[in-house]
Amino acid sequence: MTGGEVGTGETIVFWVCGTLAVIGALGMVISRKAVHSALFIALTMINLAILYVANSAPFLGMVQIIVYTGAVMMLFLFVLMVVGVDASDSLIETIKGQRVAALLMGIGFSILLIAGLGNGLMETSSIGLETANSANGGNVEGLAMLIFTDYLIAFQVTAALLITAAMGAMILTHRERWYPRKTQRELSEERFAAGTHPGQLPPPGVYARHNAVDTPALLPDGSTSDLSVPEPLRARDDVREIDTDDIEGIRKLSSGSSTTDEGDR
Repeated sequence: MTGGEVGTGETIVFWVCGTLAVIGALGMVISRKAVHSALFIALTMINLAILYVANSAPFLGMVQIIVYTGAVMMLFLFVLMVVGVDASDSLIETIKGQRVAALLMGIGFSILLIAGLGNGLMETSSIGLETANSANGGNVEGLAMLIFTDYLIAFQVTAALLITAAMGAMILTHRERWYPRKTQRELSEERFAAGTHPGQLPPPGVYARHNAVDTPALLPDGSTSDLSVPEPLRARDDVREIDTDDIEGIRKLSSGSSTTDEGDR
């Protein structure tokens, strides 16, 4: 864009990327799964980065890709995939009055957004980004000049807002317990009542030459316990075979007739 004139290519980029950005924003709100919402946010951020670059703001475009899409959003996805998310939402307010405060802040943000859009639409003259960037030696230099002079207070307020949002997110994720935490006695009684293993599961086998997690534990009678091997390994049939000599040695040790070689082992 030069001198307020918009070219055909820039118009096409705007409508394509703008439409995809709006679709991503709507998909983020409408999606029921957190992973899908995060992917829709990534779609919106990528299209915003393309719009920045198309409007002669390459620094903002690269920051949008590298910092937000490449780092922050991928961190969100990594945490969601590793930790998992419970789709059920608690309707109990842990902080009194948070819904009223959220409503008031939403109305205030909407007023500011409408005022900003109206101010932009009423602006009749534009010098173009190329002229604005050349005034301070480039896009990065011009952006730094604005951040640390005219918009210093707004920049600091935005930083404080992000920190407050992070603290608020940690508080809102707090969930009160509906029932008290169960004691070890109660858990043990439930295991006995359900007929499951009453105590701790046997650990992986540690004997002679192996202490790997895929090695089953040896019971006193020389037999192996499948409960000592993790279920994924058992499902893949990836359990280590036990040497017959080792089983025989365990039987002799349990019967009290171990040999010198077995004792050295």
